[in-house]
Amino acid sequence: MITLARSVRFEEVDAAGIVFFARFFAYAHEAMEAFFADVDGGYAGLIMTRRVGLPAVKTAAEYASPLRYGESFRIETTATRVGGRSADLRYVFASGDRHVAVVTHTVVTSDLVAMRSCEMPDDVRRVLERHLVEVSEA
Repeated sequence: MITLARSVRFEEVDAAGIVFFARFFAYAHEAMEAFFADVDGGYAGLIMTRRVGLPAVKTAAEYASPLRYGESFRIETTATRVGGRSADLRYVFASGDRHVAVVTHTVVTSDLVAMRSCEMPDDVRRVLERHLVEVSEA
């Protein structure tokens, strides 16, 4: 598991004073970048230099409790499935002991030049497998 800690910024809340629901997907992407920091060149190197992307093909979210401006929270990122060309990521959001949300995300390893799926690079697979957990459907 990789944990990313941060606080809610002013521009991330809506008129109700809570984080807008779609913002959780941007937070998940931020956590994904941290998750792949150990690949050759980091996440930015994977995309910009190696031209290998991890575009989303499926996303889902379940919300339990709102986040407010200035509140500290963490995102715990794990892999729940690793295939030949795709993987499932899971992001658990919490603030203190309070459960906030879960975002799930299926990515497909893609050649960004040819714009088609490709085999997963070994270093990407190693990161995913190192943080692979089994999640029971409740």
